[in-house]
Amino acid sequence: MDRAPGLNVRLKLTLSYAGFIMLAGVLLLAAVWVFLLRYVPDRAMLIDPTDKPDGVFPIRSSLLHVFAPRAAAVLAFLLMFGLAGGWFLAGRMLAPLGRITNATRMAANGSLSHRIALEGRQDEFRELADSFDAMLARLEAHIAEQQRFAANASHELRTPLAITQTLLDVARNDPNGDGRALNERLRAVNARAIELTEGLLLLSRADQRSFPREHVDLSLAAEEATETLLPLAETRGVTIEASGDITPTAGSHALLLQMTTNLLHNAIVHNLPDRGTVWVTTRVDRNNAVLTVENTGEKLSPQLASTLTEPFQRGTQRVHTDHAGVGLGLAIVKTIARAHDGTLTLTPRSSGGIRVTVELPAAHAHTGARHRLADARTRP
Repeated sequence: MDRAPGLNVRLKLTLSYAGFIMLAGVLLLAAVWVFLLRYVPDRAMLIDPTDKPDGVFPIRSSLLHVFAPRAAAVLAFLLMFGLAGGWFLAGRMLAPLGRITNATRMAANGSLSHRIALEGRQDEFRELADSFDAMLARLEAHIAEQQRFAANASHELRTPLAITQTLLDVARNDPNGDGRALNERLRAVNARAIELTEGLLLLSRADQRSFPREHVDLSLAAEEATETLLPLAETRGVTIEASGDITPTAGSHALLLQMTTNLLHNAIVHNLPDRGTVWVTTRVDRNNAVLTVENTGEKLSPQLASTLTEPFQRGTQRVHTDHAGVGLGLAIVKTIARAHDGTLTLTPRSSGGIRVTVELPAAHAHTGARHRLADARTRP
């Protein structure tokens, strides 16, 4: 924004300090005049030691003649003192603001690693500096995450395109090849590319929080996701046990259902090869609506579990399954939970598998009896 040039804040404060001191000096001199000099008589008669009149002496005019130049000198001194002292004090007071301004300019030029780190006790300037440092830290982490995400997304999107190009080149060089097999492979690669693109779009939509909020019962979302994924669980020999109370929250029904479906799908696919189990529970804990999904499976280290919510990160043996996905399942869950002001926690189970807990702000449930979801069990 173009602005007309003006006085800087330090000069304005200096003039304000000097003006205040001058005003105080004028008021003091006025008080001296009002309460002292005005009661002095205009003239006084001088009497010699023999009590004979010796003439009349003008007292008030003489006092004014003496007082006026000295008052002017005092005001001039106060003006100089106010300007010098005001300039010094304004500089001391505005020094933290100068550091904050320099840090802002550096951030505007792309340097997000710089921190103000303003020392001293807490006050308004230091609170502003600490808030700005925290904002820079979050912004730096967000940009680094976005850059890493863009690099991973580019790599993931390039893979199906490269495979498609290779398949088309082979078909062109081999006119007598099996067209049906080529068609099936191209359909599979294209389906994976579509799945990846839809995952990226869902991530973007959830991260921007561009969705209307409505009343959602997480227990019903868990029940719907369970019914949808029962066929997959049956084919993989996994038992699903779902139970819970009414768990009201506010948000997007579609996104929360997608979040629950992703968690349940993950728990089914990344399970034991035979006779695995998935537990889905919902509850209200104080002011939070809690969804928990646990599964059996291989033992995971806490270090590996902490990386599973990163986009395109896959745990051990995940890329070798027929439902490996594109590595966005838990990343989407984390983004949806964050968009609903919630948290996502991953805890490895001591016996193997993982426990995933989503906590969202609870909403007031509609009046009615509490219910429990019917256990949904599937056997191989």
